[in-house]
Amino acid sequence: MAAACSACLYGFAGGGLPPHIRTVAILPFDNQTADPLLTEQVRDAIREAFESRLGLRLAGEATADAVVRGAIVRYEPEVTVSFQAAQPTAATQVTRRLVRLALNVEVFDQREGRMLWQRSGLTVDGEYEPPREADGRQAALKKLVTDIVDGAQSQW
Repeated sequence: MAAACSACLYGFAGGGLPPHIRTVAILPFDNQTADPLLTEQVRDAIREAFESRLGLRLAGEATADAVVRGAIVRYEPEVTVSFQAAQPTAATQVTRRLVRLALNVEVFDQREGRMLWQRSGLTVDGEYEPPREADGRQAALKKLVTDIVDGAQSQW
């Protein structure tokens, strides 16, 4: 049985980051929005994803194998998704909103001097029930880091 199973082994090449990428510097994103908390929240979300999903260690920009940098170009916290029609005498009630976040992001391989992944105008949404905007922001940040991690892994 062991011999039969060993004949069936196969593997996949590609995917993941280049093997020499073991450390990453995540620079503070330029925040072009009116919300000062976004810079730290975006950086923390990306840091956590690169550490836990990709197994990278944080390093300073000068010594890191890769650098993540970018800009937060738009933040729309109250985009209406759905509403409930009102009675003739009552006001219309918004039942679902979303947070929309747009960024320019790049992941640069410092050791080989080449771009691993880059996206301008990366837009993510996170739905929430009013007034829980923080839930929508967290959902948008989850989508953001998934897009960045998946993109960085697939482009080399």
